[in-house]
Amino acid sequence: MTESPIHRNTLEELVSTTDAAFVNELIDTFLDDAPSLLDSLRSALASQDAEGFRRAAHSLKSNAATVGAMALSASAKELEMAGKSGDLAGTDSRIDELQEEFAGVKQALKDFQNES
Repeated sequence: MTESPIHRNTLEELVSTTDAAFVNELIDTFLDDAPSLLDSLRSALASQDAEGFRRAAHSLKSNAATVGAMALSASAKELEMAGKSGDLAGTDSRIDELQEEFAGVKQALKDFQNES
């Protein structure tokens, strides 16, 4: 069995300290926002807007960590650091990888919602 792209314990702890409805809403918000943030990364890269790139990557990093998508968060942090340094060279393929990672996270989060 492959490792899940989300840390279920993070979500289960959130459920225990809040409630399942809140966590499902949090997941829905993340799933709605992440594609826009990925689009923002691509747009910022196209216009070489390092600060916009950094902001979008930072938001994606934080939001992913909130829902337990730690690998996605770590990947977004790498992009955030690229934006902070102003060196966006080679980030286009990393955005593609992030997009693929998000697809796995999305499915894992939907599975979590269906189970709870």
